[in-house]
Amino acid sequence: MIKLWAKTILGEKITRDQIYKKEEKYNSNDFESYLNDICYEFDIPSPIILKSHINNFENFNITRFRKSDFIEEVDYDFLVVENALE
Repeated sequence: MIKLWAKTILGEKITRDQIYKKEEKYNSNDFESYLNDICYEFDIPSPIILKSHINNFENFNITRFRKSDFIEEVDYDFLVVENALE
């Protein structure tokens, strides 16, 4: 099972958050699909995903997308995706 906690952060405050769940085993090749689903639910643009984002998620269970990772203008400083499995 996949369980991700996604949140947008402006300054030091969380402006949006949600728990994303999917009944399948995590696959790094599907990370873009998970992120697209999360962005669709938030109604925000999808960021550009670099290999470093996937590596950070796999090694540290968290990855952070900055404003510069988005092509479109966004109203937050970071989009953070964190592994929420216990």
